[in-house]
Amino acid sequence: MGVEKGTRESDTEHEEDLDEEPGEVIESAPPLKVGEERELGNSGIKKKLLKRGLGWETPEFNDEVTVHYVGTLLDGTKFDSTIDRDSSVTMKLGQGEVVAGLDHGIITMKKGEHALFTLPPELGFGVAGRDTVPANSFVRFEVELVSWIKVVDVSKDGGIIKKIVEKGEKHERPGDLDEVLVKYQVALSDGTIVAKTPEEGIEFYVKDGHLCAALPKATMTMKRGEKVKLVVQPQYAFGQEGKDASDAIHPVPPNSTLQIDLELISFKPVIDVTGDAKVFKKIMKEGEGSLVANEGASVTISYTARLEDGAVFERKGIDDGQPLQFITDEEQVIAGLDRAVATMKKGERAILTVKPEYGFGNIETKRDLAIVPPSSILVYEVEMLDFIKEKKPWEMNNQEKIKAAETKKEEGNLLFKSGKYLRAGKKYDKAASYVGEEEVFGDDEQKLVTALRVTCWLNKAACSLKLNDFKGAIKLCSKVLDIEFYNVKALYRRAQALIEAADLVSADMDIKKALEVDPHNREVKLIQKTLKQLQAESNKRDAKLYANMFEHMTKQTSVVTKKLKVEKADDDMKNGEAVAMEMENVADSSYPPDNGKAVDSC
Repeated sequence: MGVEKGTRESDTEHEEDLDEEPGEVIESAPPLKVGEERELGNSGIKKKLLKRGLGWETPEFNDEVTVHYVGTLLDGTKFDSTIDRDSSVTMKLGQGEVVAGLDHGIITMKKGEHALFTLPPELGFGVAGRDTVPANSFVRFEVELVSWIKVVDVSKDGGIIKKIVEKGEKHERPGDLDEVLVKYQVALSDGTIVAKTPEEGIEFYVKDGHLCAALPKATMTMKRGEKVKLVVQPQYAFGQEGKDASDAIHPVPPNSTLQIDLELISFKPVIDVTGDAKVFKKIMKEGEGSLVANEGASVTISYTARLEDGAVFERKGIDDGQPLQFITDEEQVIAGLDRAVATMKKGERAILTVKPEYGFGNIETKRDLAIVPPSSILVYEVEMLDFIKEKKPWEMNNQEKIKAAETKKEEGNLLFKSGKYLRAGKKYDKAASYVGEEEVFGDDEQKLVTALRVTCWLNKAACSLKLNDFKGAIKLCSKVLDIEFYNVKALYRRAQALIEAADLVSADMDIKKALEVDPHNREVKLIQKTLKQLQAESNKRDAKLYANMFEHMTKQTSVVTKKLKVEKADDDMKNGEAVAMEMENVADSSYPPDNGKAVDSC
C-alpha cells in the first residue's frame, strides 16, 4: 500500500510485535497489537492492525482525511484501489463518500497507520451492491491514513469553518485582551485576492477586532504557529453591504464568502491585574518557571516609567542605574506597580498600563526626571530581575512560625494606628495563618499560640468594624468566643457589630454577658446606654407604626360599616320599589280598562 504498491495484509503479519500502542482505546479494551483483530464496539466492524501509526491523535467526523485504500470481497476479489490509480483520496469523514463503515474505521486510526477493516453489508454497499460488489456482501478495506486536516466550526453555525493546515505550539490560545501578531491573505470564492498583510504580519488587540468579525473569533481558537484556512460566510465577513475599496482592502461585493489563509505568528498575553480594567499587564517576555513574586515578596526590578505621550518621568536599573528593591504589598511604590509586580515571574518583561486610581491619583507629583500631571495614565516597562518569596508556614519550624506571627501582628498594629485598616487586617490574617488551628504545636507552646491567634482575630474584628464589615466582625468575634466564652473584648465588639446590623436583641445579650464578667467596664456601659436609646427609639417607632396601623384599620372599618349601611338602605329602597311595582302590576291585571265597552254582569 502506502509503503509500496500492492502491499497486502500477508506482508505485515510477521511484523515485530511492539509494546502497547499509546492512545488507542476501543471500548476500554487494551490497544491492538500488530496482527490482532477486534470488533469496534458493537458496530459489526472488525479492525486488524497491520502497522502502527505515529503519536496518539486520531481524526474526528468532519475532518478531511487523505488515505490510500484497497477494497476487496472476502474471497480476495479486488473492486477498488487508490494504489492502482496511483492517487490518494481526500474525503470528509462522516459523509460516507466511499461507504459509511470506512469513516467509522478511519476515526480509530493514527497518522501513518495501516489497518484492515471488515465491514458488514449495512455499513458497506448494502442490498444494492455496486458494479463489482454483489448485494449484501461483506467487504474489506485495507487502509493507510496518510494525513488529515482538522475541521472546526468556529461559530457553531457553519458561518466560520476552520481547517487546520499546520498545528501550533503548546496549548495556550490568545484571550480577548491579548495582542496578536498574524499573517493572512483574503480571497473571494473566485480566487480574487482582496487583502493581504505585509510579510512580517500585522498586530492588533483581539477585543478591538480587525478586518472582519471572523478574524478575531478564529484567532482566539488558534495556538502559536498554527496555520489555518477559513471559509467565512457573509454574516461574519462584510454582509449584505460588502466593502468599498480602501488602503488596506480591495472592493468586496455584497454577500461575498471569503477564503482566508491565516497564521498566528505569536501573541502577547494581556492580564487585567486588578480586575477592574485599571491596571493591565502585557507580557513581552515569559519569565522562568511557574513561581510568581506574590504578596510579601522582596523584589528587585528595573523599569522605565512614561506618561501616555511618551515622556519619561523615572528610570530604575537602566543604563547602569541602581534597580529598585522593595517588598510587595507594603505601599512602598504606587498600587498599580505593586499589584502587577506581585504577578511576575523571574526574568519576565512586561508593559504595565496604570490608570490614575492606581497611580498618583489627581495630584501633581514630582519624580526623578519629570513632573507627573494630575490624573495621569502611566506606562511602565518592567523587568523582574529577582525576588525572594516570603516563607510559607509549612516551610518554617514552630519557633519561626510564632516569631513570624508576632512580627506580622506588630506590623498590623502600626498600620491600624495610622488608619490603614484594610492593610492592617491583611497583616492580622497573615499572622493568624502562621499559628493556624491546623498547625501542630507542643504543649509548652500552645498557650502562647492560642493567645496570639485570639489577639489577631480580635484586632481583625476591630479593622472590620472600621471598614463597616459588620458581618466579618461578628464572625471573628464568634471564633474568639468559641475558645473564650466570656472574652469581654469579643463580646463588646460583637455587640457593636450587632447594633450596626440592627440585631438589638443579640447585642443586648452580649452586653449583659460582658457586664457579668466586668461590671465596671466603661466602654461596655457606654454601649449599653447607646443600646437603650436605640431600643427606646425602636419602641417609639413600633408604637407609632402600630397606632397608624390601628387608625388605618379603624378608618377602614368605619368606611366599610358606612358602605354596608348605605348598601342595606339601597337594598331596602330597591326592595320597596319592587314591592310597589309588583302591587301595581297586580292591580293592573285585576282591573283592566273599560275601553268604552259594556261589561257583562253576573
